[in-house]
Amino acid sequence: MATIIEVDDLSKTYASGTKSLSDVTLEIREGEILALLGPNGAGKTTLISIICGLVTPTTGKVRVGGHDIGRDYRAARALIGLVPQEIALESFETVLNTVRFTRGLYGKGPDEAYLEGLLKSLALWDKRDAKLMELSGGMKRRVMIAKALSHQPKILFLDEPTAGVDVNLRREMWQVVAGLRDQGVTIILTTHYIAEAEEMADRIGVIDKGRLMLVRDKVALMHEFGQKRLTVELTAPLGELPAALTGRGLTLSADGLHLTYGYDTRADRTGIATLLADLAAAGLSVRDLSTEQSSLEEVFLGLLGEQA
Repeated sequence: MATIIEVDDLSKTYASGTKSLSDVTLEIREGEILALLGPNGAGKTTLISIICGLVTPTTGKVRVGGHDIGRDYRAARALIGLVPQEIALESFETVLNTVRFTRGLYGKGPDEAYLEGLLKSLALWDKRDAKLMELSGGMKRRVMIAKALSHQPKILFLDEPTAGVDVNLRREMWQVVAGLRDQGVTIILTTHYIAEAEEMADRIGVIDKGRLMLVRDKVALMHEFGQKRLTVELTAPLGELPAALTGRGLTLSADGLHLTYGYDTRADRTGIATLLADLAAAGLSVRDLSTEQSSLEEVFLGLLGEQA
């Protein structure tokens, strides 16, 4: 897969002395969805703002579609659509005119058929003549996405795009995002809804304290850092763990009917076979077994904990 964004040794220190990014190097593939995760103040928005040409880096280089963002700003910026965290709209303008105007800013000629399809995909067509002041917060968020897509960019940045959006609208937005990815649009998102990143992203990047800790394919990341949990359901409750089972990493549920055992799938031996034999030797009867993979949120929190 071709690279569409190249970030080389990028750093940003503000006049106040605050260092927001430190030596970030990153390649983003054409047509992928990359989720950037990190706590507040980690540097996610600064990284996006530099790539989009809104903030000047202290050191380092960025190329978008082969265009240097400093020397060839117009060509680079024409490839990018940005949905920022803040909603900034002209309250007295209509939805359709707002999107038309943004398209014109990029030197794109009129294309009413495209804009109609875009607004319909975002459930905004029925509101095309409504003034922006009349819209709900969720509808305004959709208008921001429509503006970002008005000039048909190859790259779309979504900085917390579903903040303040209800569950149904969030699902609709991700359907739109999936459709854009199918059309070959490269999508980079930041989100506090880690379940969204787990569901949608092809790769995950984790940023903390201005440093890019890692970038991995989602499946590889879950395999490399995740664990599985085995839950053993007993036929009769236990008051406490038998002495023969202590020190085995087992957790007994409050009702005494379930034992939880965490194991690393990468290990040569998971210890499950030995555990089941020990349960039988202790006279415990098993009703059922189930396994569960750790979530991306657990992996993410574990990574941040390792860096603390």
